[in-house]
Amino acid sequence: MLQDLALALRLQALDRKIANLENEIATLPKHIAEIEKRLESHTRRLEVDRAALSANQRDRKKLEGDIQLHQQKISKLKDQTLSVKTNEQYKALQNEIAYIEAEIRRAEDKILDLMEASEPLDKNVTVAQTELKREQQHVEAEKQRARERTSLDQKELGAVRAERQSIAREMTPAIYNEYERIRKKTKNMPIADATEGRCSACQIMLRPQFFQDLRKGDKIMTCESCGRILTYNPVVDVASDVAASHQIA
Repeated sequence: MLQDLALALRLQALDRKIANLENEIATLPKHIAEIEKRLESHTRRLEVDRAALSANQRDRKKLEGDIQLHQQKISKLKDQTLSVKTNEQYKALQNEIAYIEAEIRRAEDKILDLMEASEPLDKNVTVAQTELKREQQHVEAEKQRARERTSLDQKELGAVRAERQSIAREMTPAIYNEYERIRKKTKNMPIADATEGRCSACQIMLRPQFFQDLRKGDKIMTCESCGRILTYNPVVDVASDVAASHQIA
């Protein structure tokens, strides 16, 4: 195989590796965003649980304030009973006192219900806080691993690019330029195998004479259909070679 073709094959392998590393590095921000998005459900759950507990506490506080107002009203009404002059006025005040006392009992019953309901709500908040904290720790660890992986990728990318530059300098300039032209057009797939008599990239059969010329390996040839650089790499049959050598001996 021609030296330039051998170098071109090495370049193709490096170019694919570079593309993979660049893609992996480029996806880091998206990957981290996806990791962080997992916290949203935990955060929303905690917000909902806190809102439910806060509403419960707010309702209890309001009822407790209502009870205080009712008690103040009862105190004033009782003071008024001391100065009434008729039984009708006295009965009216007593009825109003009885109504307010019933309101107080209803409020107290609601407070008891809210207190009972607050226990699981408080527990929900505690559980949600614990799960959110655990998920935050997990997410941070995963983000750190992603950053470390990217750092390694960047170091490897630098080394691979340096190796690529070294190989490119060894190639004949015209051949390298042709390789680059085809590479850009074929998305890092400028070289195809033609061992079976067809281009492995476009699957078009090669003309017999073209294939025979390719097998000679004395010049670099490109597919007449897709324009890729072609290689001819027959599989070496080791057993046959050994048997043939024994026959010659």
